[in-house]
Amino acid sequence: MYNSIKHAAGLKRASELKTRIQEYLDIEKTIETGFRMKERNRINKERILEYFQAKESDWNRWSWQMKHRISDVETLKDLLPLSNREIEEIRQISQEFRWAISPYYLSLIDPENYRNSAIFKQAVPDIKELQDHSGHEDPMAEADTSPAPTITRRYPDRLIINVTNQCGMYCRHCQRRRNFEQKDTHASMANLVLALDYVRSNTEIRDVLITGGDALMLSNSVLDWLLSELDKMEHVEIKRLGTRTPVTLPQRITPELCAVLARHEPLYINTQFNSPLEVTLEAKKACDRLVKAGVVLGNQAVLLKGINDNAHVMKKLNHELLKIRVRPYYIFHAKQVKGTAHFMPSIETGLNIMENLRGYTSGLAIPTYIINAPHGYGKTPLLPNYILSLDEKELIIRTWENRIIRCENVPGSEEDLFVAN
Repeated sequence: MYNSIKHAAGLKRASELKTRIQEYLDIEKTIETGFRMKERNRINKERILEYFQAKESDWNRWSWQMKHRISDVETLKDLLPLSNREIEEIRQISQEFRWAISPYYLSLIDPENYRNSAIFKQAVPDIKELQDHSGHEDPMAEADTSPAPTITRRYPDRLIINVTNQCGMYCRHCQRRRNFEQKDTHASMANLVLALDYVRSNTEIRDVLITGGDALMLSNSVLDWLLSELDKMEHVEIKRLGTRTPVTLPQRITPELCAVLARHEPLYINTQFNSPLEVTLEAKKACDRLVKAGVVLGNQAVLLKGINDNAHVMKKLNHELLKIRVRPYYIFHAKQVKGTAHFMPSIETGLNIMENLRGYTSGLAIPTYIINAPHGYGKTPLLPNYILSLDEKELIIRTWENRIIRCENVPGSEEDLFVAN
């Protein structure tokens, strides 16, 4: 028999839950996304194509995008209405730090409000880069955690092979700014062979991340060779690629590349979408191709002041990512890299974002908030405090709604205990 009392209780609870999400629903309508701005992006694309006297077929070739990266202020001022002061400042920064923007990524900038654009801030140099003396060239101590050429090793069972310094765009917040130099350089084949020899002789390594720079800046043939060599090592269980091409250069995700990647399962790609504006139709097409090739996609956002340091914006980003089959994996607290202090949020900001994700959206849309310990000591997760008290009889927790709940603790056996060294 239908219970009208329980029904009334259910309606009351549903009303409470709707109230809790109403603020986000009101603000969500104002958040710009790549899908919502598709017409503006199209107009920008046409303007850029006209400037370069190019065609749609050119735009869709990643080699054209790379050849026409904007890396000088004279070109940039023709495509964005920069002030004289901005032009002079970018000239000044160019003497110290390299920069480059793909035409595609430039097309995502609102030319009428470019100074407030999350895309502009990530791509175009800022005079603050020269005013920061607090950061470090190598905050992760990668130079001190490299047991073989191109390798970084910070964990017992996995490592990085750094294959290039080249990217489709040089992000202003990049942790490896020191590697930009003045020209694109891939790791030599001799050093890649030495890196593979190291992996081959250390059989505890089960997970290899190929990154850079951007791993997908390598040619299809070199990628195929490198992944094939790892496939031959029985102890290597998974391969990962670090790439931002689905975000900054989706034209790189060609059918030919996907045919190569499909031969090397299990293969995981972690990319870096930082703004809902980056989740575009082109990005979706690139991700669709990767998924159909059997690649598992994850996102490692970086928490950046003025770009995504807002709980509603971060939630919208994660929702947009799930729609294109990219799983939000990490939110990285920005590293203290020289020249990037203006991007640094407080840790409290990150914790507040996590507080406003848990319970307010599906678990699939909740990445892990991570801070990298200085000097290469690895990733440490940061969470709001949900455990208020724990003893052998009782656990007291704080729920996402700030309800205080008591839970019975069932003591385990001595075998269940783990004592850290």
